[in-house]
Amino acid sequence: MPHVLIATSNPGKLRDFAGAAAPHGLEVRGLPESVRAQVVAEDGATFEANARRKAEHYSRLVPGEMVLADDSGLEVDALGGAPGVDSALYASLERGSRANSSDAANNARLLRELQAIAGDRRTARFVCVLAAARDGRTLATFRGQAEGRILTAPRGSGGFGYDPLFLVPGLGKTFAELPPEEKAHHSHRGAAFRKFLEWYGGPSLRSG
Repeated sequence: MPHVLIATSNPGKLRDFAGAAAPHGLEVRGLPESVRAQVVAEDGATFEANARRKAEHYSRLVPGEMVLADDSGLEVDALGGAPGVDSALYASLERGSRANSSDAANNARLLRELQAIAGDRRTARFVCVLAAARDGRTLATFRGQAEGRILTAPRGSGGFGYDPLFLVPGLGKTFAELPPEEKAHHSHRGAAFRKFLEWYGGPSLRSG
């Protein structure tokens, strides 16, 4: 079975990618721990800049392997697109830090920021940019997004990040209420990954 390496230490992201890959006969693997430990700063101004930086960095450390790296986040219209590229450290920014925050802390800040915003104005989207690299060179990038609305309280026990607050209107469910393969069908990460599969090629991988 063909495989790709995913440049992330986030188990939630690995589950998302595995859910998207499963129907296409592609195996998703994490990076070796020794490689993953050699972190790279994610201080780019855009999702694409961060995804490219990670993919190029880690692909140099595993010669010949295809490495995928993503940068993703939540853009809330009423907050001018925030938290955006700062989605993982949204709560820490309040304290003047740029360290990653816990999911609970980030969700709590988001709810505070939107406390006075009516439901029909709580529109938002998840955005993912995925970069594919080999031997330190980006080969292609892929963008996916998912439109939704931010709830006033979390729902669901699955997913990670802002998933319990992100309602998909057409489903009436949050991302945290969906199993991995169903989430992959509707999510920003799944959309970007399907574009990668189309580019990656091969009859067995083009069937969806």
